[in-house]
Amino acid sequence: MATDALPGVSYVMPVLNEVDHIAAAVNSLTAQDYEGPFEIILALGPSVDGTNDIIAQMALADPRIRSIPNELGSTPGGLNAAIRASSNPVVVRVDAHSVLPPHYTRLAVKTLLETGADNVGGIMKAEGTTPFEKAVAHAYGSPEGLGGTQHHVGGKAGPADTAYLGVFRRDRLMEVGLFDEEIKRGQDWELNRRLRATGGTVWFTPELTVVYRPRSSLRKLVRQFVATGIWRGELARRFGTANSVRYFVPPLAVLGVLGGLLLGIIGIIAGIPWLTLAFAIPGVYALFVVIASIRAAREGLATGLWYLIVLPCIHFGWGTGFVLGFLKLTKNITAQTGR
Repeated sequence: MATDALPGVSYVMPVLNEVDHIAAAVNSLTAQDYEGPFEIILALGPSVDGTNDIIAQMALADPRIRSIPNELGSTPGGLNAAIRASSNPVVVRVDAHSVLPPHYTRLAVKTLLETGADNVGGIMKAEGTTPFEKAVAHAYGSPEGLGGTQHHVGGKAGPADTAYLGVFRRDRLMEVGLFDEEIKRGQDWELNRRLRATGGTVWFTPELTVVYRPRSSLRKLVRQFVATGIWRGELARRFGTANSVRYFVPPLAVLGVLGGLLLGIIGIIAGIPWLTLAFAIPGVYALFVVIASIRAAREGLATGLWYLIVLPCIHFGWGTGFVLGFLKLTKNITAQTGR
């Protein structure tokens, strides 16, 4: 990839039922201050909420925006279709829930060229508008929520195991075989694993911050984290110690809380006092949630109250899904968690 001129950029985005977010996501791409050429390729699934109509109007107004069908309907299927349809040496992955700051592409390409990395990513900054969304956003960026990882809270620039979204060298994507279309969630981690295994570098830089819009309802949030947990469990089973130990914390917490409740109830029914001590496990967890919610309430009382519900839903959704995926207890996993 030549460094004497700015390389062309292809933004790729799978889209399905994102009527509330798609315009903001696409507008953040056309508003980039990057001076090189670019194209926007949207891989469209079978949306039923008017998303595709909005995209059709935007494409008519701007020829740099074009859409292609996502035949598989999944995130990796849409990403691969868009990448294959792209024509530029730099591929920028975009999520329909994300809003890129104007300098994002310029800084990412600069970092890509200076470091020689195969993929560059930054921080996913979750921001909500309602108290519920703010509670979810708080969980994304806190140690008790998603673990306080680098791409959520920041850190020192340098090589990393994976990266949020990603700005890639297209030739390396093609070389390692693109995203694995059998992996419906966590496909970014698995792709970055292959990039690193073939001698490449994944680079984290805190200069890149992307606004992410959380799910807007409890039902959508639970579905998201159960699905994510199922696929993280599947990846843990496939790749073992290649996964971070922190991924095993939620399932262990779920098993501990449920086991404590079960043993405590057995102790009451059977009249075995010492078994009732097991209630201490869910009791400690409940205290943990309350303390975390008090901290979250600094962003508003309603946010703190929602956190009492949101945090356990994230832990138990992820943890339950992880156990199901790790033990292969789900059937037709592709259909259930394709989005």
